[in-house]
Amino acid sequence: MPLYFASQLWSLGWDDWFQERFVLFAHEGFAPARVIADFGAEYLLHDGEESLRAAAGRHLRNDGGQLPAVGDWVALRHREPVGTIHGWVERKTAFSRKVASVETKEQVLAANVDVAFVVVSAQDVNVRRIERYLSMAWQSGAMPVVVVTKADIAASSDDLRSELEGAAVGTPVVVTSAITGEGIESLAALLRPARTGVLLGPSGVGKSTLINRMAAAELMKTRAVHRSGEGRHMTSHRELIQLPEGGMIIDTPGLREAQLWRGEEALENLFEDVEEVARECRFNDCEHRSEPGCAINAAIERGELDAARLESYRKLQRELRAVAARSDARMRSEDRRKWKQISVDNKVRSRLIGK
Repeated sequence: MPLYFASQLWSLGWDDWFQERFVLFAHEGFAPARVIADFGAEYLLHDGEESLRAAAGRHLRNDGGQLPAVGDWVALRHREPVGTIHGWVERKTAFSRKVASVETKEQVLAANVDVAFVVVSAQDVNVRRIERYLSMAWQSGAMPVVVVTKADIAASSDDLRSELEGAAVGTPVVVTSAITGEGIESLAALLRPARTGVLLGPSGVGKSTLINRMAAAELMKTRAVHRSGEGRHMTSHRELIQLPEGGMIIDTPGLREAQLWRGEEALENLFEDVEEVARECRFNDCEHRSEPGCAINAAIERGELDAARLESYRKLQRELRAVAARSDARMRSEDRRKWKQISVDNKVRSRLIGK
């Protein structure tokens, strides 16, 4: 592949890692481009010079696998007026969730993300919800950061920060205000010169407003605040926005259900305090209920560990184990169907050859 691609695409996050994995596509005559918006039937890509429309190739749509996601690097065949996406390059990171209406299907919301911003409004701090979003962020492989919006209406930014730092355990917390500009430069600096961030959180927490402030332009549509004081959700699709001073940010529609995907090890990062105390239990298989010598129960009695935080840890752990079990069962079932079909096809071929 020509080396000039690297310089043309550098501002979009292209690097040697992607270049190495694109070699096979390049030999087949495809060009690299990054997905910057997903509109369902079509994608908007950027090839380093211009934005262009493209659709997933028939084989991608029909094989039942994953389609490209916003942030993916894809192999593009230029055509007018709509190009064709042949495949996508191996992902560094992937922000996924379980599709709410399907037992064990993965939905990739954003790919190749460096920083996952978990966004919470200062007027609606739900620690358990933040823990769930942080679990998803750790699963993705990106660096999580908790972002508090609407700090201008908070009684005390310092108290709010302390509360969230206790829930996030080691995860940076940035307090922001789109009105006063507080914290905006700190967020932008995390993405320069060419890193990609994604904003995660429920509807109405001010994600689109935050992007507009970071981009210094009205790029994302927002609605007026409701009389209840809550923001109204406007984003209807995922889109990657290039920031004027470098870096990119992906906005996502508010997630009504933050369904976790596989990756129980993510909890070790988020609940490091719980894991550390649990290592002091007398028994390795302690369930932290009524076992003798349970360090977890002792820490709760001493007030060193929040019982609600422990229950959140247990709930997320049960959910992830259930997803993993169902996913494994589904994969085994799909393998059985595949080999059964191969057997049928072979019998048909044998009969045809024998005629």
